[in-house]
Amino acid sequence: MAWLLLFSAGVSEIVFALSLKYNQGFTKLWPSIITMVSGGCSFYLLMLAIKTLPLGTAYAVWTGMGAVGVAILGIILFKESAELYRLLSITLVIAGIIGLKLTDNS
Repeated sequence: MAWLLLFSAGVSEIVFALSLKYNQGFTKLWPSIITMVSGGCSFYLLMLAIKTLPLGTAYAVWTGMGAVGVAILGIILFKESAELYRLLSITLVIAGIIGLKLTDNS
């Protein structure tokens, strides 16, 4: 259950980060509301997950999911660079997330 909470926190973190791009400095109402709700939801779910999971593992997975999700969606939505070294770096972060999950004993 804790891993599901952490996964949900990571998805909320991706929504939070993407909504920052759209709220234009909190000048757009709905994107600003989405930013606040998704940010709060992300932190709340992370807080629940770390009741069971090791803090270092949970935080690294949460930030990694956010970084990977936003980087991939930046490529898709905002036509950001998809050069080989960038994609390789994203792959390495994914490998780290998988490694942390595989080494968790909870």
